[in-house]
Amino acid sequence: MVLDKLGDSLKATLRKITGATFVDEKLINELVKDIQRALLQADVNVQLVFSVTKSIKERALGEKPPKGLTMREHVVNIVYDELVKFLGGSQKSEISGTTGTRVPVGDKTTVELTRKPFKIMLVGLFGNGKTTTCGKLAKYYRKRGLKVALISTDTWRPAAFDQLSQLGKQLEVPVFGDKALKDPTKIFRKFEKEFSAFDVIIIDTAGRDALSDELITELDAINTAVKADETLLVMNADIGQAAQKQALAFHDTCHVTGVIITKLDGTAKGGGALTACAITGAPVKFIGVGEKIDDFEEFKPQGFVGRLLGMGDLESLLEKAGEAFDAEDAEAVSKRMLAGEFNLVDLYEQMQAMRKMGPLSKVMGMLPGMGNLNIPKEALEVQEEKLKQWKFIMDSMTRSELEDPEEVLNPSRIERIARGSGQSASEVRALVKQYKQSKKMVKMLKGGAGSEKDMQRMMQKMQKGGMGRGVGRR
Repeated sequence: MVLDKLGDSLKATLRKITGATFVDEKLINELVKDIQRALLQADVNVQLVFSVTKSIKERALGEKPPKGLTMREHVVNIVYDELVKFLGGSQKSEISGTTGTRVPVGDKTTVELTRKPFKIMLVGLFGNGKTTTCGKLAKYYRKRGLKVALISTDTWRPAAFDQLSQLGKQLEVPVFGDKALKDPTKIFRKFEKEFSAFDVIIIDTAGRDALSDELITELDAINTAVKADETLLVMNADIGQAAQKQALAFHDTCHVTGVIITKLDGTAKGGGALTACAITGAPVKFIGVGEKIDDFEEFKPQGFVGRLLGMGDLESLLEKAGEAFDAEDAEAVSKRMLAGEFNLVDLYEQMQAMRKMGPLSKVMGMLPGMGNLNIPKEALEVQEEKLKQWKFIMDSMTRSELEDPEEVLNPSRIERIARGSGQSASEVRALVKQYKQSKKMVKMLKGGAGSEKDMQRMMQKMQKGGMGRGVGRR
């Protein structure tokens, strides 16, 4: 997850509150100091840190908890609310130029566009990942059922058009550009008539090492020609607190409507960039959380803070699941599971879909409550490795073995599958055992059979026999 250190510090701080016998001023003062320390380590501006912690302290000492909440729970809610506000959560979402109204497109969900084609122009300095972000943004909208095109107006970097073309080919998205033309506005106008066939047009612009007069003149010209519905500034999270100055400078030049922060997964300074942008009037719209084309998400302060505090981000999790799982297939599998009829083919398909959702650690961070379980990252990596091993094993099985896993219990078959998958015979047996225990648990849940102790006993068996064990030897 992004900003791991900040998240770990904040979760440890909140555990002091949830584990306390009673909440007094001394405990609140400790809480405030811990939050200040965590935010400062994440490179958040000192004045901003004191501002948010002052609000937390005043509310925690001055407010009575609402009916139904304990004082401990109320303090945790105060921390959550103030951090969400701190990151711009009180502002209305204007992703894609709207107030955030969501409408269905096919079997997906997207953000409503105010016009067609909707033009998004990306600006920024060299080295911030602007061209790569164009590809990520194209994938984001394409997954939501929209027809997307890319256009390169970067005439400074010789390989800019080639790089964008490669991304477009990978995504099956058309890319417009002309290496022979050296005027960005002429490139845009050359293809302008063709854009009416698309829902979203994403324009990649040139950068410089600094916001020079030359770049300002160029951006002013392309901005006048494009008349973009959204102008998004792309910045590297490493910039830290300097993000505020850069966001304001670009905003004055080309009326930036939002910011995309890249490489947020690889730095401890991301807190500075996030908070600095949130107060400039050009809020963070998207964040890059990895190198892969899918490591990109809409920035929602509520969900982001939820993950930081271990409360989860159910909305993002459901969105990722909707992208990864086919609705009809998922419904069919769930019916078979409830009838106790699911097999290894179903398990295989679900594993494939789960892998599309991203690393297990990211998925776990989105599950409400799971972030506070203190599951070591190494343990999640072990489970990730086990899922890979099981995929290799299932790839080595015949269709009939996948449909009737009881067949696999034959020793000669186990040896054949183990050799074919490069895994040990014990791992093959562990997979079959895990499948049988899962099937038995589903039957217990369906019929309401078994006491709570029976269920706990079953969970313990599953942990010992399958998912809870370490990676087997090859």
